[in-house]
Amino acid sequence: MKKTVVALFALVAFAGTAFAAGPESIVLANKKGDITFPHKMHQEKVKAECKKCHEKAPGKIETKGMKWGHDLCKACHADKKAKTNCDACHAAKK
Repeated sequence: MKKTVVALFALVAFAGTAFAAGPESIVLANKKGDITFPHKMHQEKVKAECKKCHEKAPGKIETKGMKWGHDLCKACHADKKAKTNCDACHAAKK
C-alpha cells in the first residue's frame, strides 16, 4: 500500500510539471507586427511566478487583449528592471 501511495504521488507531481511546461513560444497576431512571446525563456526567468500572467490557472493569454498585454508586460518589465523595447516584441510587417 505504501509503495502505491508513493508511486501515485510521484505520478501526480511529474504530470503537473509536464502540464506547466507550456509552449516554447507564443505568436500573437498584431496589425503592427506579430508578437513572438518567448514563453519558455520567461518561465525560466520568473521561476514560479506563473500567476503574474495566468492569474488563477494556466490558460491562453491570446484572448486577453492588447491593453491587458501592454499593461502586464510593461509593469512586469518595470518591476524586474528589464529593458522594454516595442520593436523587440513587434516584428515589423514585411
